[in-house]
Amino acid sequence: MTTPAPNWHERAATLRIDGRAVIEGQRRDAASGETFACLSPIDGRMLGNVARGAQADIDAAVASARAAFADGRWAGKPPAVRKKLLQRFADKILAARDELALLETLDMGKPIQYSLSVDVPSAARCIAWYAEAVDKVYDEIAPTGANALALITREPVGVVGAIVPWNYPMIMAAWKLGPALAAGNSVVLKPSEKSPLTALRLAELAVEAGIPPGVFNVVPGYGAEAGEALALHMDVDAVAFTGSTRTGRRMLEYASRSNLKRVYNELGGKSAFLVFPDFGDLRRAAVTVAGGMFFNQGESCNAPSRVLVHESIADEFVALVAAQAPKYPPADPLDASTVMGALVDDTQLNTVMGYIEAGRAEGARCITGGRQVRAETGGYYVEPTVFDGVSNGMKIAREEIFGPVLSVIRFETEAEAVQLANNSSYGLQASVWSDNIHRAHRVARALRAGTVHVNQYDEDDITVPFGGVKQSGNGRDKSLHAFDKYTELKTTWLRIDAERS
Repeated sequence: MTTPAPNWHERAATLRIDGRAVIEGQRRDAASGETFACLSPIDGRMLGNVARGAQADIDAAVASARAAFADGRWAGKPPAVRKKLLQRFADKILAARDELALLETLDMGKPIQYSLSVDVPSAARCIAWYAEAVDKVYDEIAPTGANALALITREPVGVVGAIVPWNYPMIMAAWKLGPALAAGNSVVLKPSEKSPLTALRLAELAVEAGIPPGVFNVVPGYGAEAGEALALHMDVDAVAFTGSTRTGRRMLEYASRSNLKRVYNELGGKSAFLVFPDFGDLRRAAVTVAGGMFFNQGESCNAPSRVLVHESIADEFVALVAAQAPKYPPADPLDASTVMGALVDDTQLNTVMGYIEAGRAEGARCITGGRQVRAETGGYYVEPTVFDGVSNGMKIAREEIFGPVLSVIRFETEAEAVQLANNSSYGLQASVWSDNIHRAHRVARALRAGTVHVNQYDEDDITVPFGGVKQSGNGRDKSLHAFDKYTELKTTWLRIDAERS
C-alpha cells in the first residue's frame, strides 16, 4: 500500500515555530527581550518571532562554550565517544527530516522536494562523515635524531564562532559543525536572520543526541549586532564565515580589532563554464548549465553564472540553454513537483531585478525570462533568465547576482577563453567542456579556481574540499582538510639522554 504524499500546506499550518536562542542547551529569549519577525518568502506569511540576539546574548553563548571547552566535557572525551554522539546527532537529523525540510522551505523559499532530498540528508551525512573521521586522523612523530622524540599533535582551537548564510542554512551549518565538533571544539553558531529556524532546531537535536550543553550554542540575530559581536569577541578563537565578500572583509577587520583570531572566509563566486567546439554533446552541456544555474533559484555561490562559449557554436548553444529555461517555472515551494521556488526576501528580489535591468541597460540581449512573476502570492519569484551578447566588463558578468540570471560571453580562441575566465575577482569554481583530453587538462590547470569540473558541473562529495581563491575566500570546507581550520598543531619535544653506566 502506497503511503499518501504529505500535504505540506496542512503541515505548515500546524507547525510550531520556536525562535528563541539555544544557550547552554536551553531555549532562551534575547537578553533584551527583543524579537524580529520571521516572514516566509513563499507568500509573505508570518512564521513567528525570533530572538534578536545582540552583545549580551553572544557573551552568554561564548561563556557557555568556553566553560564547556575548559572543563573537558566534550574536548576531553575519547574520540570514540565523540564519534558515537555525533553519529547519534546525524541520526536525529534524519529522524526529523520532514520537520527540518518544512522549516527550511518555509524560511528561505526552496522547493520542498530539494529540502527533503538534498539539504537534510546532506547535513546528516556531513555530521556522520566527520564522526567517522574522529578516530582516523593520526598525529605524527618527526624524523629527529636518536637523542630526541618530537611529537606533532592536533589540538582543538577552543571556541569557534560560525556564521552561515541563508541559501543553504542546514548544509552550511553542518560543514562548520562537523569538523569543528569532531575536533573537540565548542561552537557558537550565528545563522542568517533570513533563515534561522533550522539552526535553532539542530541545536536542540544535538542536545537530545547527548552532546553536552554548552558545546553547541545558537544565537539568531542581525549581522551588525549578533554577527559583529561574535566576530569581535575576545574569547572566540576562530571564526568560520560563509557569505558575501563584502562581509568577509569585515570579518578580517574584526579579527585585527580584537584578538587576531583566525578567520576562514568562504565567499562569493562568478563561476565560468567554458564550452569548446570539440565537445560533441552540446545539449548535455546546456542541460547541465541550466540545472546548475537555476537550482536553488540561482542562490548559490558556485552557480555557473558566466557561460563562455566558442563563437562557432554560440548560437546553437544559446538556443539549447534557452530551451531549458521553461523547465524551471517559479512555483509554489510547498508543491512536491516544484523545481524553482522563491527568492529569500524582497531585498533579494529587488537586487536581482536591478541586475536584470542593468544587463539590458548595458546592451546585453535578454533571450528569455527577466521578469518578476507570481507577485499576487505575496512571495518573491523571478523567471529563469538568460542574457546573450554579454561582455566581461558588464555588471552582470562581474558581480555576483545570487539569482537565476545567466550571462553568455563568446570567445574565439582557447587563450581568450582562459583570459576571460580568470579575469574576475572571484575564483570559486569553473567548468571545462571539451572532448580533447589535452585541452581539458591544459585549460583546467590554467584556470584560477578552487574546483574545476571537466565535462560535468557540481558533481560533489563530502570527501573533497570546497572553497576558492582570490576574493572567493580562503580555507576549505569539507574533506579531511577542513580539520586544518579547527585544530592547532602542537610540537612536544622530548630529549632522550644517552644511557649512563
